[in-house]
Amino acid sequence: MKPGPIHHLGTPDDAAGPPGRRPFPERLGVSITDGREPVAVVAAGPAAAGRTGVLATLLELDSGLLAVPGGSWLVVRHSAEPTRAAYVPGYRTPHSYRPDLPTAGPALARPPRRVELSLPQPLLKRFVLVDTPDIATLGPAGCGVLLDALGRAGALLFVIAADQSFGAAELDLLSDIAGTPVRVFFAVTPGADGWAAGEGTAAVRGTGEPGGPAVDPVTVTVEAHRAALLAAVPGLADARWFPMVTGAEADVRRALVDWASAEELRRGSLEPPELPGERGRVPVLAEPGEWSEHLDRQARTAARRIRQHLALELANMHMRVVQEIVFGVGCAGLPQLLDREMAALSLLATAQCDHHAGELVDDTAGRLFGAPLPEGIRRRIDKAIRWSLVDDPTGQELERAFLVTSTAGVAPLTGATAVDMLSGYPAPPRTAVLPPVAVALSGGCWQHWRSPGNNDPSAARAWAQRALREIELELSREVARRFEAVRLSLGTVLSDAAEHGILLA
Repeated sequence: MKPGPIHHLGTPDDAAGPPGRRPFPERLGVSITDGREPVAVVAAGPAAAGRTGVLATLLELDSGLLAVPGGSWLVVRHSAEPTRAAYVPGYRTPHSYRPDLPTAGPALARPPRRVELSLPQPLLKRFVLVDTPDIATLGPAGCGVLLDALGRAGALLFVIAADQSFGAAELDLLSDIAGTPVRVFFAVTPGADGWAAGEGTAAVRGTGEPGGPAVDPVTVTVEAHRAALLAAVPGLADARWFPMVTGAEADVRRALVDWASAEELRRGSLEPPELPGERGRVPVLAEPGEWSEHLDRQARTAARRIRQHLALELANMHMRVVQEIVFGVGCAGLPQLLDREMAALSLLATAQCDHHAGELVDDTAGRLFGAPLPEGIRRRIDKAIRWSLVDDPTGQELERAFLVTSTAGVAPLTGATAVDMLSGYPAPPRTAVLPPVAVALSGGCWQHWRSPGNNDPSAARAWAQRALREIELELSREVARRFEAVRLSLGTVLSDAAEHGILLA
């Protein structure tokens, strides 16, 4: 069974939980939109569909300005002055990057996770534009990262050429989006032979008898693509289609701007002016013994469950990596493959830590202040926990990036800026209790397997096994550290409230 969206998944244990609680995220999928996220349009599609040309036309730029290293994401924002920066795992600051002069600045040991381009283009005042690697380059793990980004961005611009068809990977991606709030727009570009009718147009064209009415090949091609898609994904019947003929860019811009305007208003209404319980004193309803032991048990159970699930994910990942080494990408493609897997694993581990940390606050604080816990009180407690973590040296060390080295080890790099370097699609400041989990391959590891002298599949398989085992051990220790820190911080906040008989945070 193909995994569903992250907010549609759960387990039997979750089904018995309080109403309204999100299920435990077992797989990556379309994330839930946060009102603090900037409105964005994510472009995706198969290779050789002319996606970069479409974006350049929309922005009225030369397509060469949108070039990025293979496998990197491109995030285009508005600014008064044009700037470009590459975010490379293993560094604390972004690098200057120019597509027309790759040697500008220090040499990059590995491709960046993302390149941010800031331009004084009017369209970018309405939304952020994000370009992604081709669907085939993303692979299953990368498509999971793409789904997460789409939920946060809000819209997908899917670009496909007239002589292309929807493959299994594209249909899987689009079927995951169907039924979610993500708005989908399709742009159809001319193929290698222009708009010549292809095999899939016969049903739309009709009998094609001599003397019949003339057929517009552009309309026929677009309708054929739409019919083929809806036969497999009927949930996208409301998606809009645009043939990229001369002047069509104005229609695409208008449609995207109209969507962004409505989406901006919708997101602005997600946050009420004041949440219930956000101000004032909250009386304590329980004694310390009624919640402290429960907090200890819940913290240990949460950490154990996440560690077990990540161990299972890494075991499945090992089988996929070995299969690709032997039958697919080989040794030279191992770094890019494993780096995509690490990006997806990082998002999944972050979602699972957020889920269980939220459960700890809801369940334990609910025993003191009454359940269900009002959202305003929940946010006050979350803020107090974050401040407590900042004051605690153990909590400060939780902001760290993990880099897989060429010797199959894992090296940590601390600091929020180091963590940000590992993000393909940047996020706004987090309100969750814990910082994100971040794992990537180091530049040295990338260079090692790209070297022609290291083309031994047996050695690559052994290295991958050791590396994944080290990642499992490090993440296991990291999850244990995180929930011990949350247990201590939440315990301190609730103990203070119990001592004074009232929540003052």
